[in-house]
Amino acid sequence: MRSLAPLFASLFALMAVGRAAVAQEFYIPVLVPVTGFLSLEGTSQRNGALLALKTAPATLSVRADVIDTGTSPEAAVTALERAVGQGGAVAVGASMLGTQMLAMMPLAEEYKVPLVTVSGTAAITEKGNPWVFRFFPGDAVTKQAHARYVVEEMGRRRPAVIYQTTAYGQSGHAHLKELLTGLGASPVYEEGVDPTVKDMLPVITKALAAKPDVLVLHLHSGPTALFVRQAASLGVSLPVVAGSAMHQPSTAALLQPAELKGVCAETAASPVSGGSPGLDAFTADYRAQFNADPDAFALGQYDGTRMVLAALAQGARDAEGVRRYLSRATYEGLAMTYRSDGKGNMAHSATVVCYDGESRTPKPVKRYDNLAGVVK
Repeated sequence: MRSLAPLFASLFALMAVGRAAVAQEFYIPVLVPVTGFLSLEGTSQRNGALLALKTAPATLSVRADVIDTGTSPEAAVTALERAVGQGGAVAVGASMLGTQMLAMMPLAEEYKVPLVTVSGTAAITEKGNPWVFRFFPGDAVTKQAHARYVVEEMGRRRPAVIYQTTAYGQSGHAHLKELLTGLGASPVYEEGVDPTVKDMLPVITKALAAKPDVLVLHLHSGPTALFVRQAASLGVSLPVVAGSAMHQPSTAALLQPAELKGVCAETAASPVSGGSPGLDAFTADYRAQFNADPDAFALGQYDGTRMVLAALAQGARDAEGVRRYLSRATYEGLAMTYRSDGKGNMAHSATVVCYDGESRTPKPVKRYDNLAGVVK
């Protein structure tokens, strides 16, 4: 009787091909603001997620949709319901706008799907929601770097603090006020500014009247550029130490290099400033794909999405598996080492960069590590 081994071998080969043909497809929707006052930041976030998904391991089949959340909480909730209501999503690239994140979180817990975000608003990881993972240092981290640089490195003791009236702005303001005061540099002036304001001259004038020795900003991208431009036009010589929006190449592009002289900013990282072969390669790939320079928001979302892909590559097959991996694993990203502090805060380092007035590319001047007491 002729051996059946060759026949069985052929059958097993066909079965393997069949299994590959019906391999599980993983769905990772990207829900971010690409219109409205946060469009510059949101576009960076979207691009970082898409670049990461494009480089997914060949062993994974990944599908992604991009849905614009605008800037309203209702639009974000509708987008999340649309994306995950049909089932199958293993994670969501979620809006960096704090008010939208706070609105999306209860629904994420209901649907049991991880939200991977670069939102800086402190409150999103203070609600006890196990489905939120922040891959950008939150205000509890970045504002430490912000305040310490002002006081310890610059020696300033009379800051004027200008902040946005959004949840992001209020969160940063609260941390800055507490930290600056604790360092012996209580603000001499504080004012919240609506993101739709088109003229910063009144607030600049009032701030200067308080005789500060430094201007501390916590504003979104457009308002930051407007403030810096109008301060320069007035000939203000005081140093400006801004929030992370200022480090963005898209923000710097709105200004002349000379207007940036004396301006610094806190951020998670500055990809365009280089520093490692990995960062250089990321920046080159980003430029080739999007014809733009990357920022820390793009890099943070890239790292976060890559960690989701690492979870899938290591055996996670559903949203719960991804959540477990994100909550327990340590991941070496391009910006930093990520590990959850038990609340979903994954990023624990911050950097201060400064502009020399000759270029729109900032130089890193001070790095602060382990600010949340997690990563050694």
